Amino acid sequence: MKRVLIWVLSLWSVVGIGWSRSEDGLQELKAKDRLLSFLEKDAVSPGANSLMIPLTLIQGAASKGAVCLDGTPPGYHLDRGFRSGSNSWLIQLEGGGWCNTIRSCVFRKTTRRGSSKFMEKRLNFTGILSNKAEENPDFYNWNRVKLRYCDGASFSGEGQNEANQLYFRGQRIWSTAMEELMAKGMRNAEQALLSGCSAGGLASILHCDEFKDLFPSTTKVKCLSDAGLFLDATNMAGGHTLRDMYRGMVTLQGVQKNLPNTCTSQMDPTSCFFPQNLIANIQTPLFLLNAAYDAWQVQESLIPSSADPHGFWRDCKMDHSHCNSSQMLFLQDFRNQMLSAINGFSMSNQNGLFINSCFAHCQSERQDTWYANDSPRIGNKAIAASVGDWFFDRTATKAIDCPYHCDNTCHNLIFK
Repeated sequence: MKRVLIWVLSLWSVVGIGWSRSEDGLQELKAKDRLLSFLEKDAVSPGANSLMIPLTLIQGAASKGAVCLDGTPPGYHLDRGFRSGSNSWLIQLEGGGWCNTIRSCVFRKTTRRGSSKFMEKRLNFTGILSNKAEENPDFYNWNRVKLRYCDGASFSGEGQNEANQLYFRGQRIWSTAMEELMAKGMRNAEQALLSGCSAGGLASILHCDEFKDLFPSTTKVKCLSDAGLFLDATNMAGGHTLRDMYRGMVTLQGVQKNLPNTCTSQMDPTSCFFPQNLIANIQTPLFLLNAAYDAWQVQESLIPSSADPHGFWRDCKMDHSHCNSSQMLFLQDFRNQMLSAINGFSMSNQNGLFINSCFAHCQSERQDTWYANDSPRIGNKAIAASVGDWFFDRTATKAIDCPYHCDNTCHNLIFK
C-alpha cells in the first residue's frame, strides 16, 4: 500500500493561538485553500517531460456576464487531438471547493479559484489529460480541455453582490465555455466525455444531461465524476458540516434556479446539490469514480476542526492508520452510506462504477493513480482501463472494493 505524504501547514494552527476572531477566520480560509492546493499538487506540478498547456481566456465572456468572482474572464487549456482522436473531445472541469459566505467568496477572489488574474498561465496535463498512450491509453489523442473553476459553486451560480463586487456567474461560465468549444470544433465531435474532479466532479453530474443535449443523437456522449460523490453525512460530533456549507452557497450564489427540477420539485434546494439525490434521474451514461474514504470529505466534512476543538480526532484525521477501532467504525459507516447512495444508480446497465477503499481524492488527474505500473486496482484492473472499458462498451464496469484495509494497491494520502 503506497502512502503519499502531503505536507500541510497544520489545519489546527487556527485553533487556540489567541488571534482575533477576524484573523482567526482568515487563517482558517487560508488553511482550507492550502488543503485544496496540496490535494491538487501532483496534477499541476510539472515534471521533467511535462506537457504544459497555455491558458486561453474567453474573449467576449464579460459582455455576456460570464465572469469569475472578481469580474475577470474565465479560461481554459486546450490540447488538440490528433489522428484517430481528432474528432473526439474530453472536457475536464476543474475542482477546488466552494464559497458559501460573503467573507469566503471575497477571500476566494484573491486566489486562482476566484480570479483568472491568479491562474497559472500554463498547466501540466497528466493522467486523463496526458497525450501519451502509455499514460492514458484510451484518450491520449483526443482534444483534451481543462476548464478552469473560478465561481465557487460548481459552475452553477447566478447572481451578484454589488456591495462586495462579487459575481456569481458559474452557470454563465459553463454555457459560454461550451459555446466557445463548440465553435472551436467540438460541434463536430463523434464522441465526447465530460469529466471533472472534486467540485468539478460534482459539476460534471450537474451538467451531464446539458452536455449531452449540445450534440446530435449520433454523437456518443458520456460523463465521468471523479471524487464528486459528496455525501449528506453527519460529522463525528453529530453536525452537518457539508449541508450547512451547501445551504449557504446555494442561497448566496442563486444556485436553486439552475438545479434539476426533477429534484427541486420534491426536495429542498440544498438537498438537490448533493449527488446522491441527483444521479438516479440523469439520463446520460455516467461513471462514478470515488474513494470510499474520500480524503477531502474525511478532512472537511466528517472530521472538521470546528467539531473537534480538543483534537481528539486529530491523529486519525491526519493518518488513518492512527484511528482507533471506534473511529474506524465511524469511517466504515461512511463507506456504507456511500454504497447505499449508489445502490439504485448501479442497477442501470449504462452506468459505471469504480469505488476503491482508499483514503484518496481525485484519482483521474494524478498519473500515479490514473495509469501506472503500481496504480490502484480493483480485480487487477486500473482506473484508466475501467473507465475506457465502460466508455467504449468493451465490458460492463461495476467495481466496488472490499472494505479497508484489504486493498494493498491504494495510494493513500497522509497529512503531516
